[in-house]
Amino acid sequence: MCGAKAGGPDLAGVDVASETIIQGSVTRDGEPVNGYVRLLDEGGEFTAEVPTSATGQFRFFAAPGTWTLRALVPGATVDRKVVAQQGAFTEVAIAV
Repeated sequence: MCGAKAGGPDLAGVDVASETIIQGSVTRDGEPVNGYVRLLDEGGEFTAEVPTSATGQFRFFAAPGTWTLRALVPGATVDRKVVAQQGAFTEVAIAV
């Protein structure tokens, strides 16, 4: 199963070895952007959505595999494909 949680750099209390974590930030011209990030499965189906933090950060806990991140911010929508593996976290920078 996949769960989502608004994220950031702090992994205190998270057992990274047993999780599959996709996290990153959304920026425009190098500045953080408020908006949402959606997690879509390999078929493009909606799985989860989180708001970006004040610093543009997001985090998902997902199953291992190929995912699409869709950043939804005022005036832009950007998709990024990622491959996530258990026991690691995938860091993604999304520029809109």
